[in-house]
Amino acid sequence: MPPEVSIIIPCFNEQATISLVLDALYAQTYPRERMEVIITDGGSTDDTLAAIQTWGKGHQDLLVKVIEKPASTIPAALNAAINASMREIIVRMDAHSKPHPEYVERSVNALAEGRGQNVGGIWEIQPGGEGWIARSIASAAAHPIGVGGARYRYANQPAHVDTVPFGAFYHRLLDKVGMFDETLLTNEDYEFNARIRKSGGKVWLDPQIRSVYYARKSLYALGRQYWRYGYWKWQMLHRYPETVRLRQALPPLFILGLAVLALLAIFFRIALWGFLAVICIYILVLILTGIQLALKKKDLSFLIGIPLAIVTMHFTWGAGFLWSILHPPKLKTG
Repeated sequence: MPPEVSIIIPCFNEQATISLVLDALYAQTYPRERMEVIITDGGSTDDTLAAIQTWGKGHQDLLVKVIEKPASTIPAALNAAINASMREIIVRMDAHSKPHPEYVERSVNALAEGRGQNVGGIWEIQPGGEGWIARSIASAAAHPIGVGGARYRYANQPAHVDTVPFGAFYHRLLDKVGMFDETLLTNEDYEFNARIRKSGGKVWLDPQIRSVYYARKSLYALGRQYWRYGYWKWQMLHRYPETVRLRQALPPLFILGLAVLALLAIFFRIALWGFLAVICIYILVLILTGIQLALKKKDLSFLIGIPLAIVTMHFTWGAGFLWSILHPPKLKTG
């Protein structure tokens, strides 16, 4: 018999997308009787719970459990779902995603083959809304210029990596590395994978394990997301300094460098020229990236939208990172 699987999903106000992920899980090639879905709802104020209940009535051959945990953070929600599971394998999923039909089966097979202690795959990033800005954000979020070396957004070869989104792992792994860190409001997956690697384990990325992820639909929402990413990335990295990567350091260093050059430019002409040169090179890279994607996707709006999205991602991530150094949070668990 194939091993039993618990699919855990943190959820808050996901009325628009929760049925999509449940439909995708129902369509999995893995035997339904060997799966359960555990959703931790963080106190949704829309009709998310009603949508889950309605869906469950029409699909009673897939076990769906709901844990209500108001004001829950993502890692706390994940831990609550894990505590409610007694099955052999945990598959972490997201309410904004749609796993491909073979997602669970390929994840279980990779674990059985010993590829890694945590295995995951590729995000196929799609627009989270209508319009040219939403299309631009989705394409920028899947481009190396926008996201650096985050290989789960664009890789086409399997490899051992730093992290994967929505990983799958044996329940017994938690006895060795512990649960998700509830003091982090984001970056909880990266921190969890850092502990796996620190314990001697490996994280495996297989591009055949795929899920659709819906990007933010506006620059404002994108900026809030990447500020949060940058802010909590520092909180994770200063605990595990050995995990720092160049791609993570570049945005804050870039912003800091521009600020220093701008200050020095008041007194030194050479600093002014340096500042202008850096800005011009950066703008040129953004324009070329926009042209490349506009030609590839046959979408002229990318000429403007891609630079806007990438600037938003770089500067809010870098600013959030620097702000976190100066103003660390008062960490609480719960």
